[in-house]
Amino acid sequence: MGDSAAYKILREHLVEGELVPGNEIGIRIDQTLTQDATGTMAYLQFEAMNIPRVKTEISVSYVDHNTLQMGFENADDHRYLQTMNAQYGIYHSKAGNGICHQVHLERFGRPGATLLGSDSHTPTGGGIGMIAIGAGGLDVAVAMGGGPFYLTAPRMINISLTGKLRPWVSAKDVIHTVLGILTTKGNVGAVVEYTGPGVKTLSVPERATITNMGAELGVTTSLFPSDSVTLGFLKAQGREKNWEEILPDPDATYDRTIDLDLSTVVPMIACPHSPDNIKKISEIKGMAIDQVAIGSCTNSSYKDLMIVASILRGKKVHPAVSLIVAPGSKQVFEMIARNGALADMVASGARIMESACGFCIGAGQAPITGGVSLRTNNRNFEGRSGTDSGKVYLLSPEAAALSALVGALVDPLDVPAGDYPAIKLPKSFLIDDSMIIPPSSSPVEIFRGPNIGDPPYTDPLGDTISGVIGLKVGDKITTDHIMPAGQRLKYRSNIPAYSRYVYENVDPAFSRRALENKNRGVMTAIVGGQSYGQGSSREHAAICPMYLGVRVIMAKSFERIHSANLINFGIIPLVFKNESDYERINTGDSFTASGLIGQVSKGNDVLVEIAGVEYLFTLLASERQRKILVDGGLLNFTRKNIS
Repeated sequence: MGDSAAYKILREHLVEGELVPGNEIGIRIDQTLTQDATGTMAYLQFEAMNIPRVKTEISVSYVDHNTLQMGFENADDHRYLQTMNAQYGIYHSKAGNGICHQVHLERFGRPGATLLGSDSHTPTGGGIGMIAIGAGGLDVAVAMGGGPFYLTAPRMINISLTGKLRPWVSAKDVIHTVLGILTTKGNVGAVVEYTGPGVKTLSVPERATITNMGAELGVTTSLFPSDSVTLGFLKAQGREKNWEEILPDPDATYDRTIDLDLSTVVPMIACPHSPDNIKKISEIKGMAIDQVAIGSCTNSSYKDLMIVASILRGKKVHPAVSLIVAPGSKQVFEMIARNGALADMVASGARIMESACGFCIGAGQAPITGGVSLRTNNRNFEGRSGTDSGKVYLLSPEAAALSALVGALVDPLDVPAGDYPAIKLPKSFLIDDSMIIPPSSSPVEIFRGPNIGDPPYTDPLGDTISGVIGLKVGDKITTDHIMPAGQRLKYRSNIPAYSRYVYENVDPAFSRRALENKNRGVMTAIVGGQSYGQGSSREHAAICPMYLGVRVIMAKSFERIHSANLINFGIIPLVFKNESDYERINTGDSFTASGLIGQVSKGNDVLVEIAGVEYLFTLLASERQRKILVDGGLLNFTRKNIS
């Protein structure tokens, strides 16, 4: 039996474990990326390891989240990043150069390489045939220091593509179709690989849109083969020397195969408040809208924006609609400025934003109260837009631009096929890497503003933990629920300050209660439902609860990145052995877990007494992760092993 493309890359990078689905393996990481919202803490953690220089092929630090620099905090942290990066051998992409995933695809991604990023949409790199995985910042810091990244050897889901997309149907509709099939739940420990003759009909930016939103499936990563289309993209970026053909073996085996004829795909839309709440646009077309936002790491490539400009050319945005356009990179921004496409968008009434994450993370452009916002980004969690009552729908750039002109949701297939803009990718892109600052060869003084703190440490695990159930929540709790983004992200390097906002939009008093309990020597536990910890790789959703004294979280199931982050910061993720037990536990109940060191070290079952009743839980952790929990977290574990 042959290998999938994913298993070929994993096999080449395997340093620990046996490559058998379900086993924990360690792989060598070639490249890392960070962004400023998660990277600041990752670099503080790297410094704490006392390693003088990164040991990867290349590590890149991007500033793309908190670029508004409201107040001193963001500007100070960005200067910390630039000076720290220079000192430790890391490339620094300045604010304005673009969104990490798009810039990395354009300028650094390499077929056949492994990429670990402190952002959940790092799998964008799968669009050029990389194993690109999102992880917590501490895992990235360890990888920068030369340590392996540990994951479960994945089961493989094959999406076999045939046919070709019709005019007005896009790659966004493909991934929405896949989300409609697989949903956001039940895919932990899987990798999605796209194969079949239909692959050749998709450009690299289209492939990257699909792998980017693969993060919403909850899989480890997604990838396409590296083929002649990949080579053409890299040639246009002046990087053909980085090309390597990566194809699955003809007799490659997969755990599940889904056949998808691209010619049958129709325009789709993700309705509030989940990326897998998928409907055909034709089912709800005509819905009045208030805002359209085009951009993000999912849909802001050159081709995407050229299509948008062509649709808008010579027309005006509906007076009731606010249209926002954000190019994904400086490269794209400058190219559409030079060829006149930007002028077409401005003339139509579009508001042009800088090349940054912006509206996708709630950093500006919040919709009106109760407003309907059509967006081309990848997540529509409740309140993420910055307006709690906002209704965010996710769709393609084509559907977004057409709807902006009409003031209502338009089904692109209602427009004649002959009107579809014919956009070809250029034979060469504009290359200007002047906003990517290479590391210094001489010592650099690191700037540390007052917002910079120390990475928090957890005490080693005690044999008995007792306390109170501080909060009970339902299914699909996201990292945005746990740690609000938007303007709160400026506290990312100041854990005591950021911790004040844990579960702010769910229970505003939670953080105060938990900290008061901690100061009295009382630990806090949280109870959750299915898919606890969806969404961002934001490790602050583990760090800040840990700072407040949370040492146990009990849920029906956990998402991969968040579960790993909890363990990395000494929080025990326990899965209900009997899901019906969830109903019997309430906020305010007391809990005690005794003999924890033995239970955590040796077995899968953990017994916890709650309100006088014993409940059985499962700890899904590898032998290595159990040692991390006993040591009180990955930073303690790593420092001990280095020393």
